[in-house]
Amino acid sequence: MKRGYVLHHRPFRESSVIVNLLIEGVGRVDAITRVGTGKRSIKSILQPFQPLIIQFSTQSEAKNLGLKNITQIESAAPAMPLVGNSLYSGFYLNELLVRLLSVEHQAEGLFIDYHRALMSLAKGFCSSHLRYFEMALLLELGAFPSLSYDTLGNALAADCSYRFVAESGFLPVVQHKEGFTHGKGHLSGAMLTALATQQLQTEHLNQAKGLMRYLLTPLLGNKPLLSRQLFTQNA
Repeated sequence: MKRGYVLHHRPFRESSVIVNLLIEGVGRVDAITRVGTGKRSIKSILQPFQPLIIQFSTQSEAKNLGLKNITQIESAAPAMPLVGNSLYSGFYLNELLVRLLSVEHQAEGLFIDYHRALMSLAKGFCSSHLRYFEMALLLELGAFPSLSYDTLGNALAADCSYRFVAESGFLPVVQHKEGFTHGKGHLSGAMLTALATQQLQTEHLNQAKGLMRYLLTPLLGNKPLLSRQLFTQNA
């Protein structure tokens, strides 16, 4: 039995559903399970942000689709109480995982980062929680630059400014320019060092968001994120 979360689910044959899961110590798992009816129905716990205890096997009626079979599933704790922007943020994290994390990529440790992000969002919304998880996901995918050294091999300094160079890292620049636009702007060393230690301050948030969006865009492609539309519609 392992801890896990449902990221997304969709109907399958008859009373079965396909679920995309994030499992502790395993990573991304796609599986099939029967929902059941009446008192035996598990529909109420097959929801996002509901901590679960799950057991699954490789034997499945849809094994040809690469799906495992859930043999046992139960609630491990009350669902995370996400509301408002925290709820939309949770959907955003789930969509990132479904879009970017393949079944072949185990990502054993990412469960802890995800669980920590949900707990932080349950206490109150702050976009820094999203930035820390995006960083963890990008690191797992090997798509995040070093926050220890610049492209010249020197330690990143809080009193310097940098320009991001794709596939190289952060290049120190002489002049500081506020903001960050599609990789052409300058980033403050203070923001980068705060991001590295997960201590972002309010004045860092816009630059951190711009950096993460720039790094995620090549991985996500042209298909828009539905969860971002929720933020826009409810802003």
